[in-house]
Amino acid sequence: MTPTSPSTTQTRLQTLVGAGVVLLGAGLAFGAISIPSAAGYAGVGPNFLPWVVALALCVCGGCLVWEARTGGFRHADAPDAAAPAHWAGFAWVSAGLLANAALITSIGFILACTLCFVLAVQGLRGAEGHTGVDPARWIKNALIGFAISAPVYWAFTQFLGINLPGLTTSGWL
Repeated sequence: MTPTSPSTTQTRLQTLVGAGVVLLGAGLAFGAISIPSAAGYAGVGPNFLPWVVALALCVCGGCLVWEARTGGFRHADAPDAAAPAHWAGFAWVSAGLLANAALITSIGFILACTLCFVLAVQGLRGAEGHTGVDPARWIKNALIGFAISAPVYWAFTQFLGINLPGLTTSGWL
């Protein structure tokens, strides 16, 4: 497969995507300035992760800009204009994010993130053509979501000393 030279419009759009990622990283870095840097239990302060993410976004955005300016996204397939957007998948993922935001203070971080994971996976599977509601798959996805969100919650609350909404006052759920 021989890459073709992108049009000027494609180059500009690709550059804008990279610049947007850099701006997102810069915005996160600007917000991280206001987070206190006092070291917690593990010697890492609560502003550590936002700075890591901000730096990663800036580096990735810079790489995207460089790639766009030196030939474009070389091996990207041309978009298929005939392929419609998968609105049902978008709705599932959006429902997961909105449910997380609405429920995190009442059912806690772990359960809200688990629900978000389950709904997002349902949407992404639907976008791949796997439609239908399979209770066994939902249970499996809930267990995977719990296995991801619980250690994240514990890392933030127990090791970094950052208060996240919990289901109980024990700090473990």
